[in-house]
Amino acid sequence: MAAQAVIGLLAHVDAGKTTLAEAMLHASGAIRAAGRVDKGASHLDTDSMERARGITIFASQASLDWAGAHLMLVDAPGHVDFSAEAERTLQALDYAILVVGANDGVQGHTETLWGLLERYAVPTFIFVNKMDLENPGRDALMHELGERLSAGCVNGEALLAGVEDMLEEAAATDEAALDEYLDSGTLASSTLARLVSERSIVPCFFGAALREEGVDGLLDGVANLIAGHVWPKEFAARVYRVSRSARGERLAWLKVTGGTLRAKALVDGRNPHGEAWTEKIDEVRLYQGASFETVVEVPAGQICAVTGLSRAVPGCALGAEPAGEEPVLAPVLSYQVVPSEDLDATALVRALRELAREDPLLGVAWHEQLQEVHVQLMGEVQQDVVREQLRERYGMEVSFGTGGILYKETVAASVEGVGHFEPLRHYAEVRLMLEPLPRGAGVEFGTCCAEDDLDRNWQRLILTNAMERDHAGVLTGAPLTDVRITLLAGRAHLKHTEGGDFRQATYRAIRQALMCARERGDCMLLEPWYRFRLTVPAESVGRALADLSRMSAEFEPPAATGDMVHIEGAVPASEVGEYALEVARFTGGHGQLSLAFSGYRACHDAEAVVAAMGYDPEADLPNTPDSVFCSHGAGFTVKWHDVPECAHTEVDSARLRPYRPADAAFFSTRGT
Repeated sequence: MAAQAVIGLLAHVDAGKTTLAEAMLHASGAIRAAGRVDKGASHLDTDSMERARGITIFASQASLDWAGAHLMLVDAPGHVDFSAEAERTLQALDYAILVVGANDGVQGHTETLWGLLERYAVPTFIFVNKMDLENPGRDALMHELGERLSAGCVNGEALLAGVEDMLEEAAATDEAALDEYLDSGTLASSTLARLVSERSIVPCFFGAALREEGVDGLLDGVANLIAGHVWPKEFAARVYRVSRSARGERLAWLKVTGGTLRAKALVDGRNPHGEAWTEKIDEVRLYQGASFETVVEVPAGQICAVTGLSRAVPGCALGAEPAGEEPVLAPVLSYQVVPSEDLDATALVRALRELAREDPLLGVAWHEQLQEVHVQLMGEVQQDVVREQLRERYGMEVSFGTGGILYKETVAASVEGVGHFEPLRHYAEVRLMLEPLPRGAGVEFGTCCAEDDLDRNWQRLILTNAMERDHAGVLTGAPLTDVRITLLAGRAHLKHTEGGDFRQATYRAIRQALMCARERGDCMLLEPWYRFRLTVPAESVGRALADLSRMSAEFEPPAATGDMVHIEGAVPASEVGEYALEVARFTGGHGQLSLAFSGYRACHDAEAVVAAMGYDPEADLPNTPDSVFCSHGAGFTVKWHDVPECAHTEVDSARLRPYRPADAAFFSTRGT
């Protein structure tokens, strides 16, 4: 059986990634002529917006055969605004080719992509493109790759040629390989493939994709260094993208990771936030750029697109596939979407939420008090894409307000909260705990509540309610993150409790806990930070250091390379603005600033931000921290600070069960 692998192409923008994909397809005979990105004629940039802009916005796929290997290519977006789409493709990959421009070297976004490849443990090849342009030379580029990406970077051509020094360098990364090399003086191809698959070595190749130079060598390296894979027999798959076909059909793009995917089959799916469903697959398609063929089945190890899955979202697990990793990359900007005068805001929100089911990080929010709709975006290029999608798909004309930083909130210490909802003929009470988690952990949910005290079905409902929405913080109303929400106790009424009652009680309990944390000074405002690399002429270092200090940046001592100085560190996203243009101005065009998202940290000017926003958590009625109790046949409101005294539940630590996460097993109807 021929070796096969799903291989993703990733790069920073303008590194020539799509041009390389075209050259690989042409060299293998998969296409008759390589398309040109600059002429809007590439086979893999199939969307009109991609052709017009000359950038990859949506991941696309094609296949080729080379030296007995079947390679399925996934061309992922390179522009930083669409890096979330690139991240989603990683869980569908067996290997990756990271493209680096020889003229630009390793950029900040290159390092971000490398970090993601490490996180998802994707074995990687590197192709240094544009060697026909001015560059520092192979030795200097190899040194930079080794310093900034991996010490395991080795010259791929020399490795395949059996050059003694290169084999020795590869063998030194692994004890078993070193023993083999000392015994035989060489390394078997299977050993080299294992070292690549374990990420011990990273083969690097050089060339110029536009001239199709070095492409054959890259293909030889990939075909000879991919390892075989034994897939499970039980059906499993992961959805990495959702899109619309030219005919408007909803397509779920997936990697089959076990068994066989068949048309007309019923499949069980689980979305990232726990929603479970069963739907029938209609068509199964294998795409080659914009064209496709319909097939009856697809075996494990391959990628395809299917129709019929209306509830699938990116990150969804099918069959026996386990839950995936939470994404690292996230939008840092929030924009108001301004509808045209004749456009109904409700219809706009509905359309945006449909788009958000294809891109879960779009983050649509309707602000009732302001009567405004806001979306979370990575930048202005993504803004243009959303505008065009609304126009083409729904006939809606919109504009965008000025982008603002997307803050988040968390807690610095554990806090307990209780919510009660008891208007006449309704009843529910929820008591829970909020605990801080490390930065980037997101929100986790679980229970310690004994089932003797509250039936498992009610516990499932409470956790489902907690998981179904973002929860607003009480400093600025920003989304809550990096907390664990644990159900401690709850109470239902045999006669009067309905499902919606627990939703109200759950929301109020979380909000009440946050108000208690705020009163204690334990609420924290978080802001996005960028990792940066600033390169300026030596005479401009003083100005650059002063600017970075003014922006509250944290940075390493400057390092000189010839007449240029490099400064690396981290800076709050709110301080960056258009500083890249400012760098170009004060350096006469010789300076360069590269940025990459590095996560959320404590806000450097939290007091000023909170004061400027002027958010009143008690006036935010859709997110009230108060509870409703009943007396003499009538419901009445109890302010949040008095709710614990009126509550009907208590926490008996002796009765609490060990913590159980709200995972698929907990929501299953099987077991106890």
